[in-house]
Amino acid sequence: MRAALMYGAGDVRVENVPDSAIKYPTDALVRITASCICGTDLWPYASMKPENGPARMGHEFIGIVEDTGSEVTTVKRGDLVVSPWAISDNTCAFCREGLHTSCSHPQANFWDEVAEEGGQAEAIRVPLADGTLVKLPVAADSALIPSLLTLSDVFATGYHGAVSGGVSERTRVTVIGDGAVGLMAVLSAKRLGAEQIILMGRHQGRTDLGREFGATDIVSARDEEGVEAVRELTGGHGAHVVVEAVGTKPAYEQALGIIRPGGTISRLGAPQYEEAPVGFGSLFRHNIRLAGGPSPVRAYIEELMPDILDGTIQPGKVLDATTDLDGVPAGYQDMADRKSLKVLIKP
Repeated sequence: MRAALMYGAGDVRVENVPDSAIKYPTDALVRITASCICGTDLWPYASMKPENGPARMGHEFIGIVEDTGSEVTTVKRGDLVVSPWAISDNTCAFCREGLHTSCSHPQANFWDEVAEEGGQAEAIRVPLADGTLVKLPVAADSALIPSLLTLSDVFATGYHGAVSGGVSERTRVTVIGDGAVGLMAVLSAKRLGAEQIILMGRHQGRTDLGREFGATDIVSARDEEGVEAVRELTGGHGAHVVVEAVGTKPAYEQALGIIRPGGTISRLGAPQYEEAPVGFGSLFRHNIRLAGGPSPVRAYIEELMPDILDGTIQPGKVLDATTDLDGVPAGYQDMADRKSLKVLIKP
């Protein structure tokens, strides 16, 4: 079968690889019908060293079950399913608490850490299929597929940021970053009823979509100028919740500048740093909380899916370009160059 592999920074290739196949009785074999390139894929695309490659790519996908192991009971051959970006059994103590990204099962993992599998491919072996996969009540060619695909990561991740931050009808929210996750955080804050949603971004096409998703204000400035703009928009006090959807230290420091005393910084961007201010002068003095983390997507899928199925929301609008597997390398470059927001792949 064919799959995308990253050999190093800027070097993505589509090659023939061994066919995925059932290995354990709890596995399912899924023929992928839709997947995509994630913003987090751009971090290794910018910096991966050749000695760390080649690596199979892709952690978001929808597909049709082709085969199942003998112990799989919740999905069967022919079912259309969506997979979260993390593998989990959906039964352990952490999963029962809604923290599927900390699942204690030995086979639990992030797709990006499963060396022999990837979502940017023609097929994939899914471990712990009963816990990981969710059946979709539509056909593989449904117009809802782009939006349902966002349940595998980006929409549920944006929602996780808003929920972790405690967004409600009484909160003023600022989202740092106009990538797909940031835009989904805007949509999620709107869904949760936030009275004010400020999107910090510099790309008009994206911020226009942010307004469509519910942003009340756009701030294009960064650093101190951006901080002052947000504080002015929030009556001088700052935002109750800041969703940081970039992952860089400057973005975190910007969040510190615009958070209100007693507020919550919710981090969604995969942190590209290990040390950051958390002491008396940054968080402690004003009772500022730090939240967020890897999104336990599986915990949110059933909650979010009905609004997609009935057309209340259309998170799939973040997928603004479509390609087949042959176009994946160019899709990476287009996203890196900000020519595309998020690329849909139809193998």
